[in-house]
Amino acid sequence: MDVTVREMEPGDWGAVSRIYQEGIDTGTATFQPEVPAFSEWDRSHLPVCRLVAVVSGMVIGFAVLMPVSSRAVYAGVAEVSIYITKTCAGNGAGTILLHALIVESERQGIWMLQSGILSGNAASVRLHEKCGFRLVGYREKVGCDRHGTWRDVIFFERRSRVVAWENPAEK
Repeated sequence: MDVTVREMEPGDWGAVSRIYQEGIDTGTATFQPEVPAFSEWDRSHLPVCRLVAVVSGMVIGFAVLMPVSSRAVYAGVAEVSIYITKTCAGNGAGTILLHALIVESERQGIWMLQSGILSGNAASVRLHEKCGFRLVGYREKVGCDRHGTWRDVIFFERRSRVVAWENPAEK
């Protein structure tokens, strides 16, 4: 499969929202019960590091970042959200996309990426481990899924070897 990665464009929302819905439907990708309107989705994600994976002109996945906090000291820390359409899962597209997100996040000065993965999502765990993330812990029964089951979230992080953290108080 010949996967290319590019910046997300406004016209990609239809494909991105369909792929996100596929993730919601699995029950192992997110606690989100439905795809939000674009305006809500847009506000909750960083304006940089919005990437899509494309095969033969079709968007097959996306990776974006969310801020972990509004506090200045966490400006270089972001949470990863990555989804691949089920028809392309397991073909290496996720690895290509996550590597591209890592490179772009470092270019943007982000020094640490975090991922919260619902327990039972073995494919996402493998992907993050393959891309240099390490397990740092979990939160037990932190959220209730759409079926009423309380689920654990496993936390992974990847610290940049390229970007040095700068103390905003020292500027």
